Amino acid sequence: MSRSHQLRKLHGRTMEALCLLAALAAVAPLFAFLWHLVSMGAGALNPALFTQLPLPPGEVGGGLKNAILGTLLVVGTATVVGIPVGVGAAVYMTEFARPRMAATLRFACDVLSGVPSIVMGLLAFQVMVRPMHHFSALSGALALAFIMLPVVVITTQEMLHLVPHSLREAGHALGIPAWRIASSISMRAAAPGILTGAILSVSRIAGETAPMLFTAFGNPFLSLDPKAPIATLPHTIFTYAISPYDDWHRLAWGGALILVLGILGATLLSRFILWWHQRGLNA
Repeated sequence: MSRSHQLRKLHGRTMEALCLLAALAAVAPLFAFLWHLVSMGAGALNPALFTQLPLPPGEVGGGLKNAILGTLLVVGTATVVGIPVGVGAAVYMTEFARPRMAATLRFACDVLSGVPSIVMGLLAFQVMVRPMHHFSALSGALALAFIMLPVVVITTQEMLHLVPHSLREAGHALGIPAWRIASSISMRAAAPGILTGAILSVSRIAGETAPMLFTAFGNPFLSLDPKAPIATLPHTIFTYAISPYDDWHRLAWGGALILVLGILGATLLSRFILWWHQRGLNA
């Protein structure tokens, strides 16, 4: 073996080792965060956390029932609003819009995806809270819908771009209307990817705290009225974490663990859907 070959082999192994160290350095904070979160929040996981309401400040016990149900209501409402609009916009941009219009709309979505979430909260405050003269779950859902909209549009458009043009051309050759081709061919072929993007957009908005400060505002009681202020897990965690009460700190860690586990479950579900779809294609 020549000396130059040995040097190239040594350089290759050195670079592999450096890349491995860089990968470990990138994931180490994540695992450290998860370990600390589980160690601090596992002790708060009990039936009372899910079934009881918060107690007055200074009292030990209680749970986060109002915040958990409030989060489900706000995120669910935002999902019902944001996903159909985002999917419809992506279908229009991919299937019907002219290239210049599609490029302009895509640029707007890229810019919107980089807007801070607190700005989305201020927008929802101006659009809904001020005209209604009070905070509400609907305004919180509107802010979250603004945040998830560009995520849904971009992921859906990317999935539609992966659909072979030959399928669309076959539909046109058979005389199928353009709207039917989009709904029955393009969207059906891209359905697993669209569903994955929708799930990821839900996990994206589930932990947003800043928009809730201007919209849902929080509520120490159980309220499922969409026109009234409502408690959410991110806002409750923020409020409890900065409080001087140790028991509220414990509940905050428990709520954070629930939130992270929910987001982790949604991410794993999206990965499973993609894996199942690719498995079906390769079978």
